[in-house]
Amino acid sequence: MSLPNWINSAVFYQIFPDRFANGNPANDPVNVRPWGSPPTLHGFQGGDLRGIQNHLDYLTDLGINAIYLNPIFLSPSTHRYDTVDYLQIDPRLGDEKEFLGLLNAAHSRNIRIILDGVFNHCGRGFFAFSDILENGDQSPYRNWFHIKKFPVNAYGPGDAVDYQAWWNFKNLPKFNTSNPETRAYIWRVVRYWTERGIDGWRLDVPNEINDDAFWAEFTDLVKGINPEAYTVGEIWDLQPRWVGDHHFDGVMHYPLRSALIDLLNHKIKANEFGGRVEHFLQVYPQMNIPGLYLLLGSHDTERIMTLLGGSSDKVKLAFLFLMTYPGVPAIYYGDEIGLEGGKDPDCRRAFPWDESHWNADLRTWVRKLVSLRKGQPALKEGRYQILHAGNNAAIFSAIRTHGGESILILINPNSSEWQGEIPLSDLGWSGGLSTENLTRQGNFRVDGGNLHVQVPAWDGLLLKGIKMRHENG
Repeated sequence: MSLPNWINSAVFYQIFPDRFANGNPANDPVNVRPWGSPPTLHGFQGGDLRGIQNHLDYLTDLGINAIYLNPIFLSPSTHRYDTVDYLQIDPRLGDEKEFLGLLNAAHSRNIRIILDGVFNHCGRGFFAFSDILENGDQSPYRNWFHIKKFPVNAYGPGDAVDYQAWWNFKNLPKFNTSNPETRAYIWRVVRYWTERGIDGWRLDVPNEINDDAFWAEFTDLVKGINPEAYTVGEIWDLQPRWVGDHHFDGVMHYPLRSALIDLLNHKIKANEFGGRVEHFLQVYPQMNIPGLYLLLGSHDTERIMTLLGGSSDKVKLAFLFLMTYPGVPAIYYGDEIGLEGGKDPDCRRAFPWDESHWNADLRTWVRKLVSLRKGQPALKEGRYQILHAGNNAAIFSAIRTHGGESILILINPNSSEWQGEIPLSDLGWSGGLSTENLTRQGNFRVDGGNLHVQVPAWDGLLLKGIKMRHENG
């Protein structure tokens, strides 16, 4: 199966629904916390589906054209990975009518929406598990889970002992996806929402359903309903097994994120970073490289601004790399305005809609990069080549080439200006033609068959050139 046609032009925006925007206070829980309160494990702040729809113009202005929503189904928690009913929108977010309204409003702006598929485990309030708690070994659903002994103790302190649970958390019983009835229920859920027009699925901890046949069946079902649906798995390591015709279009590229953070925090040098980046491009099948989900952060990680010590310059460099690398770039809500946050739950702070709390310069920069990513064919689908992966250069450089044009990417992850020269022959550029500075950063000139460049400290630039035309074709 080929990747969706729209994926090369996609720029994602991940939204944690309870913390993005409150569009309908009438559906807030009675104990809702004030918007912007320090996030806790249990405190709702009132974000909902109408809030997202009310701010689609903000997202359109930023330039994004795809949204990944953290779970939206009925659940007792703010994160909703402990689902109680996969066929019901959580009333604290709205209802199915409001969800379909959001979906239609997004589609009218050419924005696609994918949902979080949490099929490894559910919440202990899920109907089948509740029946087991009530009826013990007489429950007709006893084979829907991995029950070790009866009676089942699902409450109180301590780890899950009587049944398998995700990381042994009692509130997250693990499905037995080998059971035909369990699998049929999951396929019913997948079919229900895919047929209602969603644009794909992000799969939560899919490696914990270690069953290739299960995922092949999932893929056939989704693609059979919508061949243009995008599927991406939450895989934290380099594991090419999880991409391809019988698995997913892509995976969340956490290893790339880790390497980039190491570079910007001076844990590795540019040449080592280049080597890692080059290796990443060799691990996965080439046809799936454009489907890899590129991220600087998520609901499971510290905020990129926090990890980079509050440095806007470093964050801007991170976004520059992200928007020029092969794959699907993604923005975790609020990263574009410099939102900070430590480990979960602090990384799930409420979006501050008062613009006085925004890093406006950072947002302008991200907006510009998104526009370049979507507008330059070389950045969307060009061949990617590292130029200084094997030497001791202090700067990272790569080039993306598509048709008759190419874009040079320069990133200076250092506290001093970098000056250097690159032979035009290495770039495939003709010195007699103009070179355009897409980012308006730094200085350059062409002289004697070389490109002479100055890149300020903690800065980067994109130079667009014309591919050299050879007389013999």
